[in-house]
Amino acid sequence: MSSRAYDDERLAGAYEQGNEMPEASLRAWVELFASAVPGPASAIVEVGAGTGMFSAAMARWIEGAGVLAVDPSEAMLSQARRHHPHPAVRYVTGSAEAVPARAGSFDLALLSRVIHHIPDRPRAVRELARVVRPGGRVVVRTTFRERLDAAVYDYWPPLRAVDEQRFPSGEDVVADFTGGGFAHLGTTSFAQPVTASLADYHDRLATQPQSKFAHLTPDQFRTGLRRLEAAARTDGSRPVLERYDVAVFARTP
Repeated sequence: MSSRAYDDERLAGAYEQGNEMPEASLRAWVELFASAVPGPASAIVEVGAGTGMFSAAMARWIEGAGVLAVDPSEAMLSQARRHHPHPAVRYVTGSAEAVPARAGSFDLALLSRVIHHIPDRPRAVRELARVVRPGGRVVVRTTFRERLDAAVYDYWPPLRAVDEQRFPSGEDVVADFTGGGFAHLGTTSFAQPVTASLADYHDRLATQPQSKFAHLTPDQFRTGLRRLEAAARTDGSRPVLERYDVAVFARTP
């Protein structure tokens, strides 16, 4: 998993502020993750945990859960420890290809918005097969290449072409997991509000909180921000939803 972009302390701080979501949306996501596991999810690993939002939320709302939050970026982990401390969460340096845990340690592994950052997915799948117990689950939360529909593309159209190059297809991800010791249990689509209004969305994206914005020129970024500002003036009270694909895999015996 490449961490070079997120080793930047400015981006790590912007990521923390620019990717938060309403409490009700966060809880809805955690309930969806927990529903993937047929029994108790007492041991969870989040791979690519970033600034820890989901790791801490899972510790809060999944009864009895302990979470190992793994990320290759010390800048991101510093933000996680600062903003999302929890006694049941341990933040550690690691990667999808090298999870610092014993074999068969986890009931659930979460990869949220990280699959496109992993340079060697087959190797990462083998590592997940090592650390997830037989019958355990892996949840991949992403947007597959063929279903790119985020609101951000309405204001910065060049980002769609960027993400078409960066994001894998659903078929590719399923092939990687089914070829590496997992059964595909299904893929669903789930959307939740990320900001209460388009005006709030403008304020969030003004900080360039995602690595994809680095692919834009300063003029391209300013042009998109003006588009978003104009839309917010016209319809600023409208909540902004983000939809993700959620693929669930079971570790085979």
